[in-house]
Amino acid sequence: MSADRQDGEHPAVRVSVAHTADLDARMIAASRALMYEVFDDMTELDWEHALGGMHAIATADGEVVGHASVIQRRLLHGGRSLRAGYVEAVGVRSAYRRAGVGSALMEPLERIIRSAFDLGALGATDDAMPFYGARGWQAWRGPASALTPAGIVATPDEQGAIYVLASGVALDVDAELTCDWRDGDVW
Repeated sequence: MSADRQDGEHPAVRVSVAHTADLDARMIAASRALMYEVFDDMTELDWEHALGGMHAIATADGEVVGHASVIQRRLLHGGRSLRAGYVEAVGVRSAYRRAGVGSALMEPLERIIRSAFDLGALGATDDAMPFYGARGWQAWRGPASALTPAGIVATPDEQGAIYVLASGVALDVDAELTCDWRDGDVW
C-alpha cells in the first residue's frame, strides 16, 4: 500500500506499509534514527516497542522523513481483555511537519486498527494531542493502570495522555483502562 503526497516545498512523499519482518535492515535503521532525531528522550526500549507490527514509513527521495507503527497489545476494560492496535513511534522530520505527512502515516494504521482490532490506543505527547483529537481519537478520562508482575498498579502520570480509537467495542472513557506489562514506559 502506498500513497504519494507533494507540496510546493518538498519532493513527493511516498508512504509505504509493511510488517517489521518485511523491512530491510536499512529501512529499520533509518526509521530508528529518525525517532532519535524527533524525540529527545527516545530510548532503545521505546524503539523496541515499535517493532513486531505494521509500519507506515514516509520517504522523500529515498530518505525516511516519517514513521509510525501499530503493534498488538492487550488492554483490560469493562471486565474484558481487548485486542488493541497500539500506535508507537509516530514522528515526522521537522522540515516535513504540517504538510500532511502525519495524516498520511496514520490513515493506513487507522484502517488496520478498525479492521483487525477491538480498539486503537496510544500515548500522546502534549504537542500531538490536538492532532489525534482532530482525527477522531478520544482522550481517556478514566483512571489508567498497568498489569505488572506485582499486580495492577495505577499509572496516574499518564492521565490525559492516553488516547483511544473506537473500533466496534463499546468503550467507557471514564472507566478504568489497564495495559499489559512491558519493560520501559508501559503506556
